[in-house]
Amino acid sequence: MEPKTKPVRIALLFEYATLNGGERSMLACLDWLQTHTRDFEFVAIAPGEGRLAEALASLAIRVIPWTVTQGETALIEAIGIAEPTLLHANSLAMGRLTGRLADRLSVPTTAHLRDILNLSNSATADLNRNQRLIAVSQATSDHHAGRGLDPARITVVRNGLDLNQFQPRPANGWLHRELQLPLQSPLIATIGQIGLRKGQDTLATAAPEIVRAVPDVHFLLIGERSSTKAESIAFEQSITDRFTENGLSANLHRLGYRADIAALLNEVQLVVHPANQEPFGRVLLEAAASGIPVVATDVGGTSEIVVDQITGHLIPPRDPEQLASAVMELLQNSQRRHSMSLAARQRAMTEFQVDRAALQLSEQWRDVIANGRSVN
Repeated sequence: MEPKTKPVRIALLFEYATLNGGERSMLACLDWLQTHTRDFEFVAIAPGEGRLAEALASLAIRVIPWTVTQGETALIEAIGIAEPTLLHANSLAMGRLTGRLADRLSVPTTAHLRDILNLSNSATADLNRNQRLIAVSQATSDHHAGRGLDPARITVVRNGLDLNQFQPRPANGWLHRELQLPLQSPLIATIGQIGLRKGQDTLATAAPEIVRAVPDVHFLLIGERSSTKAESIAFEQSITDRFTENGLSANLHRLGYRADIAALLNEVQLVVHPANQEPFGRVLLEAAASGIPVVATDVGGTSEIVVDQITGHLIPPRDPEQLASAVMELLQNSQRRHSMSLAARQRAMTEFQVDRAALQLSEQWRDVIANGRSVN
């Protein structure tokens, strides 16, 4: 009998306790790899409490508690407890940290690039000390490679998702009943962290024109504000204020964090994603897989998901007039929405399956482990 091969242990480093797009995308890959292969064993170095810790526990992934405030010494201790074959940072900020520590570790490090930011020279130097950088879109890769990150270290692995969890299903009206709305009222959802980068204020500005054309439309603002900065708090309040000032308070429904996005998407007619910056919006993948057309701003990696005029409308950022026009055109044309719905689902099935993303990511880990620190 041949001896069993010991699984490769990957330690995942997470910064926040929250469960947003970047965390959910990684967890989808880990879940698939654990279910369909026996080649990997995963351990997380992350805050010990919160939604992320709960999600990791549901996948039977051990969590070694650590927070940024504990510092680098505590992190090195946590890595020692994990005893990984490879350490992967799930965000750009954590990639800076693993890069700074790379010379003090006995294992290779890799990191995800999930943001499009203009980095300082020191941030670039830190990231370049990782053996591999995983960009979530070509736009993300191009942005950073053009500003000093080593192109030889960057590879693109687009996020994927479970197409059984997210799929078209007939609406049954449960969300309308929850919100106490007539079943014929169209629902527009915008989903994501509430903040300047996501541009929900543009939708708030466009809302009066949309309501004039479709008086019974309702807007669902789904997500939470994570930043405690004064400007972020003021931004969130400004969204509500704009609806109130235009007499549209009854048309706005703030649903906060929702764990039932897959079911919720089956109840809406349209997803609007008015982001000012977006590396590769997971909600756009979820909408596509659910057969929901989108109106989205053409920023970052969004055009790598949404095919303009085929699966949705791409519009310029910070342009409420074009946003309103695109939304009204789709709300008033059910045949157009149906055509986009079919095309969106087909594209998701072709391009954004979780198995494809998980296998590509695992291939990068294998390659780094096999080649050690060959990229210097």
